[in-house]
Amino acid sequence: MSRSKWKGAYISSKLLESFNKTKKNHQTLVVPRNCEIVPKFVGSTFKIHNGKSYSEITVVDEMIGHKFGEFAPTRVRFFFKKKKLKK
Repeated sequence: MSRSKWKGAYISSKLLESFNKTKKNHQTLVVPRNCEIVPKFVGSTFKIHNGKSYSEITVVDEMIGHKFGEFAPTRVRFFFKKKKLKK
């Protein structure tokens, strides 16, 4: 279920405060997965936790309106292991 439009995009207040401080220093921020990407973040680099490690993502224009969690997959893609040939 999506968030209602009259509430606006969800962005944590701590994220906005720290973004304004670190924007001058060009540091990467650790961002919660449920925050929405706004035009203010374009060109910045963020770290998103996928449950095991942090993946570093640079925000582009096409990402606006999506959530940060969409760009850090939490599950490994399944594939069959190749069998060794017997001699």
